[in-house]
Formats: sequence, C-alpha cells, structure tokens
Amino acid sequence: MFQVIGGRSVQASRLLAPRSAVLVEAVRGRKSRTDPVAKSKEGRIKTPPPVDPVEMVVLKERFSEYQLLMKSLRMAFKEEVLRKKYEEETGSRAEERAREEEEEHRALMALNDQENLRMLRLRILRVQEQAEKAQRKKLKVLLKQEQGQQKFLKEKEKEILQLQEDAKNFITLENLDQRIEEALDNPKNYNFAIDKEGQVVKQTILQ
Repeated sequence: MFQVIGGRSVQASRLLAPRSAVLVEAVRGRKSRTDPVAKSKEGRIKTPPPVDPVEMVVLKERFSEYQLLMKSLRMAFKEEVLRKKYEEETGSRAEERAREEEEEHRALMALNDQENLRMLRLRILRVQEQAEKAQRKKLKVLLKQEQGQQKFLKEKEKEILQLQEDAKNFITLENLDQRIEEALDNPKNYNFAIDKEGQVVKQTILQ
C-alpha cells in the first residue's frame, strides 16, 4: 500500500488504479427485444453520419498525443510513489517508523495487560459472589430442612406423650373388672340431640 501525500499523489493513485469497464445499457427504455419495429420506422434504412477525413486525422493525432501524455504522467507518478516508498523502507524514516511501531506495540501490550488484569479481578469478584450466593442458598436450604426436622420431631414427641397419657386409660386384663364395675356404676346416655352451637337440646332418660 503506497503512502499518499498531497494532491499530486492523489491524482497518481487515481491514474494508477485499474480502469473499470464501461457499462452500457443493453436495452433502452421499456421496449423489449421481442417487440416489433414501430410502424413509423418500417422500411427505414439507417445510414451513418458522414465523416470528415481531415477531422478524423486530427482526432486520431490528438487521441494519440493524449494517450502518450497520460502514459507519461502515470509512469512519472508511479516512479515518484515507488521512490518514496523505497526511501521510507530503506532510509532513516524506516528506522524511525520501526521505533515508533515498537513503542506503540509496547504501549498497546501494557494497555492489554492492564485490561486483562481488570477483567481478571472482575471475574474473581463475580466468582466469589456466585460462590457466596450458592453457599447462602445451601445454608438456607439446610436450615429449612433442620427446622422441618425439628418440627417433625416435636410433633412426634407430642404424639408419643399424648399416646402415653391415653395409655393410662386403656383397658387391660388387670383393670378389666374395675372398668366393668365403673361402667355399671356410672352409666352414660349417648342418646341426645344437639343444636348448631353444639349444645344438648334433647336427651332421653335412661331406664
């Protein structure tokens, strides 16, 4: 890539650039190739315009001079660009530019190291936060499980105490006669009616 300096070098780059092909419209207007000839143009024979021999000779000479002039300009600009490039690559400018590139490279590497260190610190903080969050979540789950287990143990302990209390009134072979005598001495009447509030409103009398 050539370094371009000044308007003259800009013109040189334009002249050295490859010329693109001329784009010619295949069909002008909206008429397609398959449309017939217009009635107003039927039978018309196209004749080329007359050419002046003197004018043709002058145009050819001028065009030849133009081509030679443009070729000379292109070669001159190309030689100037190549000479400047050679001087920059082999002269003192090349050494200075190499030193500048080395300094720029060191500065960019230092900046890159700083950015990597900053990203590493952010990554470490993010990992620590995620680990702490996971640890808190785990402790919360363990605490909830422990609370549930404690509640379950308390309920079971309460049931055991209630069962032990109820076991005192169980009928066994040892107190069977005593319970029979107590039932006969204290008969209970379960034939009664209650209202919506649970109060006894009617009860039959034992016979």
